[in-house]
Amino acid sequence: MVTATNEVIAAAKALAAGASLEGLANVYAASFAESDGATIAMVKDGGERKLLVVGGGALYAALEGTESTEGDVRYKLCPLTHANRLALNDAFDYTKPRAIGTRMATIGLGDRLGLASPGHIKTVAGKNVRPILAQQSIRELTLTGRTYEDVLDAASYAVFQEGYRDGWGADGDHLKTTQDIEYALRLGFSMLTLDASEHIDNGAGSASDEEVARRYAELDAAYRERIENDYADRTFDIAGASIEVGRAALQRYALVYGEAVRFMVDIYRTYIATAGRAIDFEISIDETATPTDPAAHWFVANELKREGVAPYSMAPRFCGEFQKGIDYIGDLDQFERELRVHAAICDHFGYKLSVHSGSDKFSVFPLVAKYTNGRFHLKTAGTNWLEAVRTVARVNPSLYRRMHEYAAAHVEEALKYYHVTADFAKVKPLAETSDAELPEYMNEDNARQLIHITYGLLLTAKDETGASLFKDEFYATLRDRERDYETALISHIGKHLDLLGK
Repeated sequence: MVTATNEVIAAAKALAAGASLEGLANVYAASFAESDGATIAMVKDGGERKLLVVGGGALYAALEGTESTEGDVRYKLCPLTHANRLALNDAFDYTKPRAIGTRMATIGLGDRLGLASPGHIKTVAGKNVRPILAQQSIRELTLTGRTYEDVLDAASYAVFQEGYRDGWGADGDHLKTTQDIEYALRLGFSMLTLDASEHIDNGAGSASDEEVARRYAELDAAYRERIENDYADRTFDIAGASIEVGRAALQRYALVYGEAVRFMVDIYRTYIATAGRAIDFEISIDETATPTDPAAHWFVANELKREGVAPYSMAPRFCGEFQKGIDYIGDLDQFERELRVHAAICDHFGYKLSVHSGSDKFSVFPLVAKYTNGRFHLKTAGTNWLEAVRTVARVNPSLYRRMHEYAAAHVEEALKYYHVTADFAKVKPLAETSDAELPEYMNEDNARQLIHITYGLLLTAKDETGASLFKDEFYATLRDRERDYETALISHIGKHLDLLGK
């Protein structure tokens, strides 16, 4: 028989009596909710979060857990399993993701650990922005050993824990295949980011004018005639911006983006238009070697409109570099000139501008806020991992030192997945760094990128017996110091929102 802690017993009695949960140890008071005869809250039992439910009814019966009686109070203590998350969703609609739509600013908060969402919710609460709490790519799932079920479970439980009722989304991020799209939509993801990079012809983007003209002449004659009538040597005026599409440029756009547009249309018609529910459909053309100049954006957007595709947002490949975990690299004046037109195109077609790899791009955030009029989508992910590492560096320096050493020894493996221009030789040696100075690694670009891109290696590293080298202790540290991690996220993501005018 499992013996409940005194804190759990006190919480169960309070729930049964309808008393306040405020001030009770190890109880998340904001989670308190009622459903059809059941009263429920999130508690911490033996260092582990669980659902505590008293009363009866459908929810009490559906939740799987250990049932106990204390005096005349019958209660269940339930683990945070996938099945129990589904039961929670059935009882409380606010714990399910939903489409946010194009009128509200959104921020994607990729939580690679499944621990960041409470801090994220505290950060966005009361602000004019909605969080996309569950946001992962298939690549990230592979590198962290998680599933989309895990990602949704963690976000949904965090929403319940914090009592957040303003609405949140779940993004199947950078999906490329129909199999992965079906997987995400089947689980109830409310947003889908279609990555068209494998259908974008980067070779045509860098080819000579002569080569482009030769290849363009091989395209279907009716298609060439139609797009030339629609675009060639024309100027389009929108919201005070003029977009010129020269004939030579049009030929290049047709080669670079033509197949990608057909892919987007096919996915939209097959999965989004037939979903039977609202889906925020984002189109990503950013993870390519070809920058999206404003005229190219106009071409893609207009072709999609012609085919009846209504995106939620589009992510162009901006000029300059949006590398992981550090500020924008490039000409800010050029970025501003092009951003103004990109934002005008989005407004013209009724969707939001999306900024990918948006973590820590502090120098461009005020420009994004200005030219989108505060209506944008921003994706962050790795910066939340870095704040977790910063927290560990503060409270468990021994673990951080071992992780840093491993990252430095294995960073070449991570470079297969990420493009960065960091000079890892400039990272200050660990031997010259005191424990008190360890968190400062997260303030230096080369060290940030070292730790940023090696997250998958660090989370999956094992010793010769198959035991985790870092993950178990890393998670245990963050769970034990959850308030420290939340504080770090509130400060860091809060800086993002402040500069974005939220």
